[in-house]
Amino acid sequence: MFKQKKFIVSHAPFWHIGSGIPERNYNMIIAALPAVLMGFTVFGIPAVGVIALSVAFAVLWELAVNYVSKRPYTVADGHAIYIGLIFGMVMPATVPWWLILVGTFLAIVIGKEIFGGIGSNPFNAVALAYAILLVSWGIHLDFNAKLANYTFDFPAAYPIAALQAFGPSATEPFSLLGMFMGQQVGGIGSVCGIAIVLGGVYLILRGFIRWEISVSFVVGVFVTAFLFNVYNPAVYGAPLFHLVTGYTLIGAFFLATDDGSSPVNFIPMLIYGALGGVLTVLIRNIGSYVDGVFFAILLINVVNPVLDKIRPKALGKVA
Repeated sequence: MFKQKKFIVSHAPFWHIGSGIPERNYNMIIAALPAVLMGFTVFGIPAVGVIALSVAFAVLWELAVNYVSKRPYTVADGHAIYIGLIFGMVMPATVPWWLILVGTFLAIVIGKEIFGGIGSNPFNAVALAYAILLVSWGIHLDFNAKLANYTFDFPAAYPIAALQAFGPSATEPFSLLGMFMGQQVGGIGSVCGIAIVLGGVYLILRGFIRWEISVSFVVGVFVTAFLFNVYNPAVYGAPLFHLVTGYTLIGAFFLATDDGSSPVNFIPMLIYGALGGVLTVLIRNIGSYVDGVFFAILLINVVNPVLDKIRPKALGKVA
Protein backbone atom coordinates (compact mmCIF):
# COMPACT_ATOMS: atom_id res chain seq x y z
CA MET A 1 0.00 0.00 0.00
CA PHE A 2 1.19 3.52 -0.80
CA LYS A 3 2.52 5.27 2.31
CA GLN A 4 2.26 9.00 2.06
CA LYS A 5 4.97 11.02 3.80
CA LYS A 6 3.81 14.19 5.48
CA PHE A 7 5.96 17.24 6.06
CA ILE A 8 4.99 18.79 9.39
CA VAL A 9 5.89 22.43 10.00
CA SER A 10 5.04 25.11 12.54
CA HIS A 11 2.50 27.86 12.02
CA ALA A 12 3.22 30.82 9.75
CA PRO A 13 5.07 33.11 9.21
CA PHE A 14 7.96 31.15 7.71
CA TRP A 15 11.50 32.29 7.19
CA HIS A 16 14.20 30.12 5.63
CA ILE A 17 17.72 31.28 4.84
CA GLY A 18 18.89 28.02 3.27
CA SER A 19 20.82 26.74 6.28
CA GLY A 20 20.05 24.04 8.81
CA ILE A 21 20.13 23.93 12.61
CA PRO A 22 23.65 22.44 12.91
CA GLU A 23 25.12 25.06 10.59
CA ARG A 24 23.55 27.86 12.61
CA ASN A 25 24.71 26.47 15.95
CA TYR A 26 28.28 25.86 14.84
CA ASN A 27 28.48 29.33 13.33
CA MET A 28 27.22 30.76 16.61
CA ILE A 29 30.02 28.85 18.35
CA ILE A 30 32.59 30.21 15.89
CA ALA A 31 31.31 33.75 16.48
CA ALA A 32 31.70 33.34 20.26
CA LEU A 33 35.27 32.01 20.09
CA PRO A 34 37.07 35.41 19.89
CA ALA A 35 35.45 36.49 23.17
CA VAL A 36 36.26 33.12 24.74
CA LEU A 37 39.92 33.34 23.71
CA MET A 38 40.16 36.86 25.15
CA GLY A 39 38.73 35.49 28.39
CA PHE A 40 41.43 32.82 28.42
CA THR A 41 44.04 35.56 27.96
CA VAL A 42 42.72 37.58 30.89
CA PHE A 43 41.87 34.82 33.39
CA GLY A 44 44.20 32.00 32.34
CA ILE A 45 43.85 28.27 32.97
CA PRO A 46 40.90 28.51 35.42
CA ALA A 47 38.83 30.02 32.62
CA VAL A 48 39.72 27.13 30.32
CA GLY A 49 38.53 24.70 32.98
CA VAL A 50 35.20 26.52 33.43
CA ILE A 51 34.47 26.56 29.68
CA ALA A 52 35.48 22.90 29.26
CA LEU A 53 33.31 21.75 32.17
CA SER A 54 30.38 23.85 31.03
CA VAL A 55 30.38 22.42 27.50
CA ALA A 56 30.93 18.87 28.75
CA PHE A 57 28.15 19.01 31.35
CA ALA A 58 25.72 20.58 28.85
CA VAL A 59 26.34 17.76 26.37
CA LEU A 60 25.97 15.10 29.09
CA TRP A 61 22.67 16.57 30.28
CA GLU A 62 21.26 16.54 26.75
CA LEU A 63 22.41 12.96 26.21
CA ALA A 64 20.76 11.96 29.51
CA VAL A 65 17.46 13.62 28.57
CA ASN A 66 17.49 12.01 25.11
CA TYR A 67 18.14 8.62 26.69
CA VAL A 68 15.48 8.89 29.40
CA SER A 69 12.84 10.27 27.04
CA LYS A 70 13.78 7.76 24.32
CA ARG A 71 14.10 10.52 21.75
CA PRO A 72 16.71 10.66 18.98
CA TYR A 73 20.10 11.90 20.13
CA THR A 74 20.44 15.58 19.23
CA VAL A 75 23.94 16.39 20.49
CA ALA A 76 25.32 16.43 16.95
CA ASP A 77 23.28 19.53 16.07
CA GLY A 78 25.62 21.57 18.27
CA HIS A 79 22.95 23.32 20.30
CA ALA A 80 23.97 21.82 23.64
CA ILE A 81 27.59 22.72 22.91
CA TYR A 82 26.53 26.28 22.12
CA ILE A 83 24.47 26.62 25.31
CA GLY A 84 27.34 25.21 27.37
CA LEU A 85 29.77 27.63 25.73
CA ILE A 86 27.61 30.71 26.34
CA PHE A 87 26.88 29.62 29.90
CA GLY A 88 30.60 29.25 30.57
CA MET A 89 31.23 32.67 29.02
CA VAL A 90 29.00 34.45 31.53
CA MET A 91 30.54 32.68 34.53
CA PRO A 92 33.47 34.05 36.57
CA ALA A 93 36.71 32.11 36.26
CA THR A 94 36.50 31.17 39.96
CA VAL A 95 33.07 29.51 39.85
CA PRO A 96 33.01 26.10 41.65
CA TRP A 97 32.49 22.99 39.53
CA TRP A 98 29.20 22.06 41.21
CA LEU A 99 27.67 25.40 40.24
CA ILE A 100 28.52 24.66 36.60
CA LEU A 101 26.88 21.26 36.99
CA VAL A 102 23.71 22.81 38.42
CA GLY A 103 23.71 25.70 35.97
CA THR A 104 24.01 23.54 32.87
CA PHE A 105 21.24 21.30 34.23
CA LEU A 106 19.01 24.35 34.56
CA ALA A 107 19.90 25.56 31.08
CA ILE A 108 19.55 22.26 29.21
CA VAL A 109 16.86 20.40 31.15
CA ILE A 110 14.74 23.20 32.62
CA GLY A 111 15.40 25.91 30.05
CA LYS A 112 15.25 23.77 26.90
CA GLU A 113 14.36 20.08 27.01
CA ILE A 114 11.41 20.28 29.39
CA PHE A 115 9.63 22.47 26.82
CA GLY A 116 10.27 20.08 23.95
CA GLY A 117 13.79 20.87 22.80
CA ILE A 118 15.36 23.39 20.49
CA GLY A 119 13.02 26.09 19.23
CA SER A 120 10.30 25.33 21.78
CA ASN A 121 11.84 27.17 24.71
CA PRO A 122 9.90 30.30 25.78
CA PHE A 123 12.93 31.64 27.68
CA ASN A 124 16.56 31.94 26.76
CA ALA A 125 18.11 28.90 28.44
CA VAL A 126 21.31 30.61 29.59
CA ALA A 127 19.51 33.68 30.94
CA LEU A 128 17.10 31.46 32.87
CA ALA A 129 19.90 29.39 34.39
CA TYR A 130 21.98 32.44 35.32
CA ALA A 131 19.03 34.21 36.93
CA ILE A 132 18.24 31.18 39.12
CA LEU A 133 21.89 30.84 40.16
CA LEU A 134 22.12 34.56 40.93
CA VAL A 135 19.09 34.40 43.20
CA SER A 136 20.20 31.15 44.87
CA TRP A 137 24.00 31.41 45.10
CA GLY A 138 24.74 35.02 44.22
CA ILE A 139 27.97 35.13 46.25
CA HIS A 140 29.66 32.86 43.69
CA LEU A 141 28.77 35.33 40.92
CA ASP A 142 30.14 38.35 42.78
CA PHE A 143 33.11 39.35 40.63
CA ASN A 144 34.57 41.81 43.14
CA ALA A 145 34.56 39.16 45.88
CA LYS A 146 35.68 36.17 43.80
CA LEU A 147 38.29 37.77 41.54
CA ALA A 148 40.00 39.86 44.22
CA ASN A 149 43.08 37.59 44.26
CA TYR A 150 43.75 38.02 40.54
CA THR A 151 46.54 40.37 39.48
CA PHE A 152 45.52 42.58 36.59
CA ASP A 153 47.14 45.44 34.72
CA PHE A 154 43.91 47.40 35.15
CA PRO A 155 41.53 48.25 38.03
CA ALA A 156 40.52 44.93 39.59
CA ALA A 157 36.88 45.78 40.18
CA TYR A 158 33.56 45.08 38.51
CA PRO A 159 32.76 48.48 36.94
CA ILE A 160 28.96 48.15 37.09
CA ALA A 161 29.11 47.27 40.80
CA ALA A 162 31.44 50.19 41.49
CA LEU A 163 29.07 52.56 39.68
CA GLN A 164 26.02 51.36 41.61
CA ALA A 165 27.78 51.47 44.98
CA PHE A 166 29.80 54.67 44.75
CA GLY A 167 28.61 56.56 41.67
CA PRO A 168 30.44 57.72 38.52
CA SER A 169 33.50 58.87 40.49
CA ALA A 170 34.31 55.23 41.26
CA THR A 171 34.58 54.46 37.53
CA GLU A 172 37.10 57.21 36.72
CA PRO A 173 40.11 54.81 36.82
CA PHE A 174 38.50 52.82 34.00
CA SER A 175 39.01 53.77 30.37
CA LEU A 176 36.05 53.30 28.04
CA LEU A 177 38.37 52.16 25.26
CA GLY A 178 40.27 49.93 27.66
CA MET A 179 37.09 48.25 28.87
CA PHE A 180 35.92 47.77 25.29
CA MET A 181 39.24 46.05 24.56
CA GLY A 182 38.97 43.72 27.57
CA GLN A 183 40.46 45.63 30.49
CA GLN A 184 37.74 44.93 33.04
CA VAL A 185 36.59 42.23 35.43
CA GLY A 186 33.54 40.20 34.49
CA GLY A 187 32.37 36.93 32.98
CA ILE A 188 34.97 34.94 31.09
CA GLY A 189 33.54 35.74 27.66
CA SER A 190 31.96 39.11 28.41
CA VAL A 191 34.98 41.25 29.27
CA CYS A 192 36.10 42.07 25.72
CA GLY A 193 33.47 44.12 23.93
CA ILE A 194 35.25 44.30 20.59
CA ALA A 195 35.47 40.49 20.39
CA ILE A 196 31.73 40.18 21.07
CA VAL A 197 30.87 42.84 18.51
CA LEU A 198 33.02 41.16 15.86
CA GLY A 199 31.24 37.88 16.52
CA GLY A 200 27.85 39.59 16.39
CA VAL A 201 28.61 41.37 13.12
CA TYR A 202 29.72 38.05 11.64
CA LEU A 203 26.41 36.45 12.61
CA ILE A 204 24.40 39.36 11.21
CA LEU A 205 26.26 39.33 7.91
CA ARG A 206 25.78 35.57 7.61
CA GLY A 207 22.08 35.91 8.40
CA PHE A 208 22.12 33.79 11.56
CA ILE A 209 20.78 36.57 13.79
CA ARG A 210 18.66 39.61 12.96
CA TRP A 211 20.25 43.04 13.25
CA GLU A 212 16.95 44.58 14.35
CA ILE A 213 17.09 42.97 17.79
CA SER A 214 20.77 43.65 18.48
CA VAL A 215 20.74 47.24 17.26
CA SER A 216 17.50 48.16 19.03
CA PHE A 217 18.80 46.57 22.26
CA VAL A 218 21.95 48.69 22.11
CA VAL A 219 19.92 51.81 21.27
CA GLY A 220 17.56 51.09 24.18
CA VAL A 221 20.49 50.88 26.60
CA PHE A 222 22.11 54.03 25.22
CA VAL A 223 19.00 56.22 25.21
CA THR A 224 17.84 55.15 28.68
CA ALA A 225 21.29 55.57 30.21
CA PHE A 226 21.59 58.97 28.50
CA LEU A 227 18.31 60.17 30.05
CA PHE A 228 19.38 59.00 33.52
CA ASN A 229 22.77 60.65 33.10
CA VAL A 230 21.23 63.94 31.99
CA TYR A 231 18.86 63.85 34.96
CA ASN A 232 21.65 63.31 37.51
CA PRO A 233 25.22 62.87 36.20
CA ALA A 234 26.54 62.68 39.77
CA VAL A 235 24.69 59.41 40.37
CA TYR A 236 24.15 57.71 37.01
CA GLY A 237 26.85 56.66 34.59
CA ALA A 238 27.28 57.80 31.00
CA PRO A 239 25.56 55.81 28.22
CA LEU A 240 28.82 54.59 26.67
CA PHE A 241 29.85 53.19 30.05
CA HIS A 242 26.69 51.06 30.15
CA LEU A 243 27.35 49.80 26.63
CA VAL A 244 30.90 48.52 27.19
CA THR A 245 30.49 47.06 30.69
CA GLY A 246 28.72 44.08 32.16
CA TYR A 247 26.73 41.76 29.92
CA THR A 248 25.27 44.42 27.61
CA LEU A 249 26.94 43.31 24.38
CA ILE A 250 26.69 39.57 24.97
CA GLY A 251 23.03 40.14 25.76
CA ALA A 252 22.48 42.12 22.57
CA PHE A 253 24.14 39.64 20.21
CA PHE A 254 23.94 36.20 21.86
CA LEU A 255 21.04 36.17 24.35
CA ALA A 256 18.27 38.44 23.08
CA THR A 257 18.58 36.97 19.56
CA ASP A 258 17.71 33.40 20.59
CA ASP A 259 15.39 31.98 17.91
CA GLY A 260 13.00 30.18 20.23
CA SER A 261 12.27 33.15 22.48
CA SER A 262 12.44 36.18 20.15
CA PRO A 263 10.02 37.66 17.58
CA VAL A 264 10.14 37.00 13.84
CA ASN A 265 8.48 40.17 12.52
CA PHE A 266 10.21 43.49 11.90
CA ILE A 267 8.30 45.86 14.23
CA PRO A 268 8.08 43.34 17.10
CA MET A 269 11.84 42.78 16.87
CA LEU A 270 12.51 46.51 17.22
CA ILE A 271 10.17 46.81 20.21
CA TYR A 272 11.53 43.61 21.75
CA GLY A 273 15.17 44.70 21.54
CA ALA A 274 14.53 48.29 22.66
CA LEU A 275 12.47 47.11 25.63
CA GLY A 276 15.30 44.81 26.67
CA GLY A 277 17.77 47.69 26.59
CA VAL A 278 15.45 49.95 28.60
CA LEU A 279 14.85 47.29 31.25
CA THR A 280 18.59 46.59 31.51
CA VAL A 281 19.37 50.16 32.53
CA LEU A 282 16.30 50.45 34.78
CA ILE A 283 17.37 47.37 36.74
CA ARG A 284 20.96 48.59 36.94
CA ASN A 285 20.11 52.10 38.09
CA ILE A 286 17.12 51.61 40.36
CA GLY A 287 16.90 47.85 40.84
CA SER A 288 18.38 45.52 43.45
CA TYR A 289 20.77 43.68 41.12
CA VAL A 290 24.02 45.04 39.77
CA ASP A 291 23.62 43.92 36.16
CA GLY A 292 20.09 43.75 34.78
CA VAL A 293 20.74 42.08 31.42
CA PHE A 294 19.59 38.56 32.33
CA PHE A 295 16.41 39.67 34.06
CA ALA A 296 15.69 42.04 31.18
CA ILE A 297 16.09 39.17 28.70
CA LEU A 298 13.67 37.00 30.66
CA LEU A 299 11.10 39.79 30.88
CA ILE A 300 11.13 40.45 27.14
CA ASN A 301 10.91 36.69 26.56
CA VAL A 302 7.62 36.79 28.47
CA VAL A 303 6.13 39.52 26.25
CA ASN A 304 7.49 38.01 23.02
CA PRO A 305 4.25 36.10 22.11
CA VAL A 306 2.23 39.32 22.51
CA LEU A 307 4.68 41.39 20.47
CA ASP A 308 4.75 38.84 17.67
CA LYS A 309 1.03 39.35 17.12
CA ILE A 310 1.93 42.69 15.55
CA ARG A 311 2.10 41.55 11.95
CA PRO A 312 1.96 43.24 8.56
CA LYS A 313 -1.41 43.25 6.84
CA ALA A 314 -1.92 40.13 4.74
CA LEU A 315 -1.81 40.67 0.97
CA GLY A 316 -5.22 40.53 -0.66
CA LYS A 317 -7.08 40.71 2.62
CA VAL A 318 -10.12 42.99 2.70
CA ALA A 319 -10.15 45.30 5.70
